[in-house]
Amino acid sequence: MAAPLPPHSPPRDRLPQEERFYAALHGGDWPRPDRAWRLDDVGLSAAGLAELFESQLMSRHLDLHARRLQARGEAFYTIGSAGHEGNAAIARAFRTTDPAFLHYRDAAFLIQRSRAVPGQTPLWDLLLSFAASADDPISGGRHKVLGSKALNVPPQTSTIASHLPKAVGAAYGLGLWRRLGGAGEWLADSVVLCSFGDASFNHSTAQGALNAAGWAAYQGTPMPLVMICEDNGIGISTATPPGWIEASMRGRPGFHYLSCDGLDLLDTWRAAREAERIARVRKQPVFLHMRCVRLFGHAGSDAQQAYMTPQRIKADEARDPLLISAGLLQQHGVLATDGIAALYRSVGDRVAQVAEQAIRRPRLETAEQVMASIVPPARPGRRRPWHGEVDTTPAPMAKLLNQSLQRLMASHPHLVMAGEDIGRKGGVYGVTQRLQAQFGPHRVIDTLLDEQSILGLGIGLGHNGLVPILEIQFLAYLHNAEDQLRGEAATLSFFSNGQYTNPMVVRIAGLGYQKGFGGHFHNDNAIAVLRDIPGLLVACPSNAADAVGLLQEAVRLADEEQRVVVMLEPIALYHSRDLLEEGDQRWCFADPGPDHRLAVGELGCWGEGRELAIVTYGNGVYLSRRAAARLEAEGIALRIVDLRWLTAIDHDAVHRRVSDCAQVLVVDECRRSGAVSEELIAALVERGVESHRLHRLTAEDSFIALGRAATATLPSSEAIIDRARRLVGSGDRGATVAVEAAQGTLAGSDEP
Repeated sequence: MAAPLPPHSPPRDRLPQEERFYAALHGGDWPRPDRAWRLDDVGLSAAGLAELFESQLMSRHLDLHARRLQARGEAFYTIGSAGHEGNAAIARAFRTTDPAFLHYRDAAFLIQRSRAVPGQTPLWDLLLSFAASADDPISGGRHKVLGSKALNVPPQTSTIASHLPKAVGAAYGLGLWRRLGGAGEWLADSVVLCSFGDASFNHSTAQGALNAAGWAAYQGTPMPLVMICEDNGIGISTATPPGWIEASMRGRPGFHYLSCDGLDLLDTWRAAREAERIARVRKQPVFLHMRCVRLFGHAGSDAQQAYMTPQRIKADEARDPLLISAGLLQQHGVLATDGIAALYRSVGDRVAQVAEQAIRRPRLETAEQVMASIVPPARPGRRRPWHGEVDTTPAPMAKLLNQSLQRLMASHPHLVMAGEDIGRKGGVYGVTQRLQAQFGPHRVIDTLLDEQSILGLGIGLGHNGLVPILEIQFLAYLHNAEDQLRGEAATLSFFSNGQYTNPMVVRIAGLGYQKGFGGHFHNDNAIAVLRDIPGLLVACPSNAADAVGLLQEAVRLADEEQRVVVMLEPIALYHSRDLLEEGDQRWCFADPGPDHRLAVGELGCWGEGRELAIVTYGNGVYLSRRAAARLEAEGIALRIVDLRWLTAIDHDAVHRRVSDCAQVLVVDECRRSGAVSEELIAALVERGVESHRLHRLTAEDSFIALGRAATATLPSSEAIIDRARRLVGSGDRGATVAVEAAQGTLAGSDEP
């Protein structure tokens, strides 16, 4: 609740927008809506109309006062809702328990919804957000977002249309929970709302989400979803062609198309009630096309005079939805002109008073405060005991991953898998074979070929209490959808101050060296895109047993700690059985069982030699083990350190593993620029390892070619052998003695 307000409203000058409202109000020349609805026609009471108008006024005065505060250096965000305030009627037509993924111009929606939930203080909350106060109840001052846990409004970032795929996933998850017989975060008969602008409609992410929703509904899948397009006819400075939205959506398969005049509260209320009925009763998606107007430009810094004629600006101002609403109040005998003017003034005074209190609240100051919500808060795990028998026959990675997935699905009834071809086909590499037959197509979901929709599905499921394991068929296919991880999945806890989470595990087949099926799109070694996302964890197994330990820990992290975890699985090692010669079966491993988990930062280590430490991961471990067999035969004593985790690396543990070695070679199968090896070398230098002892063997900064040239740009066992010989032969075996003399005699290896 807000603190007591100052006794007097601070002086404030009228802005030009306010002057225009008063002039129009007292001039009596009201703009009229397209259709003359009566209150009885649409089922809205006079009190309901007055309530909606007050919500519109509160939203408008927030927009206006944000500009005053920005001029004083007290507010930091001025993308407002002016012209879109008709969405208050949509809020009133739906339940407060219906999850709503809102457009950034939907302040009136949030304000109106707050009226139905006791104890809400929307003006106070939104002004704290404008002021970037640490007391902001949704983001803790990290960004100006529309959101509220109490109102079931998860916060959305400003990335264009990126929230649409997860809205589809959330709608799908409602039906999935009904089938599973459990309960998620939202009631089973809820409807998911998602709003966006006409410019965002053209984004590929929006089109993918609309296609996915229609594709599912066309096949009879329950999809209680209302997509609200707030069409103001312009995206910053680029006009939307008249009729484009309607022409694109009216005949779209799987969707019901409804339209309304968003300037007219009665027409918007009518259409919203119909959308609610279709979505809730028939479980089918609705596209609600709300025509509105954008006032005051795109944001406070946007001078729309640069791209709009004075005549167009004046015409838009004449279509102000607040003026139309004021006319409806008079027409239906709810309020007279003087009453409307008094209400307008009183709301403006109230906003100004609350603002003076809000701007005095504390703001974030330290890095620790800003970063406090990157990692979400933990929740109790929901794992059930597994009573099966572990098949300990040594097997390659694909087989043990399959066995682990089977156990995880059996012991976690809220676990859901989704991806291209993972069901009936069992995945391109057979990792998910027979799982759909055992757990059903509702838990092992064959998706359409759209990575944005796959990741969005997972985010929406995670929002609603499920834990998805998603498969991206190849690493190269992730890049057209990476914003679903960067701008959505990994930011939700950050922007909601830990109140909302979307836990998930994303399995990605990637890296190079696979035989018989190559080229860049099936041998991608670009992982920098994953490693620089705050809070995202990336695991990369080098062998079958570690793959089990990492996958089972990834699911635990998602279930108990609400984390987003990527399992980067080396394609070339899925079916590798032999290490040194054909038939030796030395790269087959026994299944370590359901309780085996490899914690974040836990290293693997092979060998105890001190002449050379090789630090590597994934295929690099396999290549280094092959190289080690020849190097040790030549008398070179070495050890191999397997990172296992490519983010949140325990650099102190790495240092302990290599500090007693004369030379350190980082073998990095990913590109030299932006690679893991850069971080490793820097961290060792920071811990006092001399730079002349540190070396890198990496892939070239190149895409991967087809055919025999596929490995030409990548590290190889021969290259590791050659570098090791030169390092040990040139300097150095003598360095081993020096290290031992400085550190004393060390027996065995240091444990992390």
